[in-house]
Amino acid sequence: MRDFRDAKAMAQTLRDAIKSKATISQSESLELIAKILGFQNWNVLAATIQSADPSSRIISQATSSPDRQEIQVDAATLDRYVGFYELDGQGVMTITREGGQLVSRLSGQRSVPLFAESITRFFAKVVDAQISFAMDASGTATSLTVHQNGVDVPMKRIDATEAQRIEDFAARKLNDGLPSSGTEPALRRLIEGLRTGQPNYNEMVPALAKATRQQLSKLHADVIEAGAIRSIDFLGVGNLGVDVYGVQHENRLFHWRIGLNSHGAISTAWGSPEL
Repeated sequence: MRDFRDAKAMAQTLRDAIKSKATISQSESLELIAKILGFQNWNVLAATIQSADPSSRIISQATSSPDRQEIQVDAATLDRYVGFYELDGQGVMTITREGGQLVSRLSGQRSVPLFAESITRFFAKVVDAQISFAMDASGTATSLTVHQNGVDVPMKRIDATEAQRIEDFAARKLNDGLPSSGTEPALRRLIEGLRTGQPNYNEMVPALAKATRQQLSKLHADVIEAGAIRSIDFLGVGNLGVDVYGVQHENRLFHWRIGLNSHGAISTAWGSPEL
């Protein structure tokens, strides 16, 4: 079944289907498809398509490392990991057990089966990502860390009530469709920092700061090539309740996803050029 990631193909199919009766432009057909899929306009849908790109996810579609060896872990040990883990107050990683296997699901994403390579470290076969668990003296997991693309993302364990509160907050924000206070100024500061090559890492959570340092050379080059900012427009709310902005530079348009944690630090920031 097609979904929003097939929007351009769907728009072309629509044009082909009605060409004997009416002629519409590609941009008009894209706007129609956006409406059909429940989006405000093509800009919002385009940003959503970009945000669904594997490289933007905590758990993303890819090929897992072939040299990892699966071991068997007993159900009692696996049950110590079952629960909810917080992603910077914006999302929840839910760990469940299905038979003799753990399954992870991040808010707004599909479930991903996990396979043990040690008693505390697991990997996915459909993605190149690993999860390790930290234990307390009683042997119960207190936190997990997602390891992917050279970045470690820690998540502390929370109870079911807090997990539901975070999920409900993200759902309400998505339904309201309003930007969070502070995201646009934070985005402007971030882009300016990338332009100068000196982003303020103190404004970011550690995992994002690490990823930004690793990618700074490319990010700096992309922002320089794009040119000065002409305008920033809020486009909508994406997965995990992060805000989606269209940033029109002198030379090109970028779509940005940005989210702040409860302390006001940038927990999510990911930009990509217009489709």
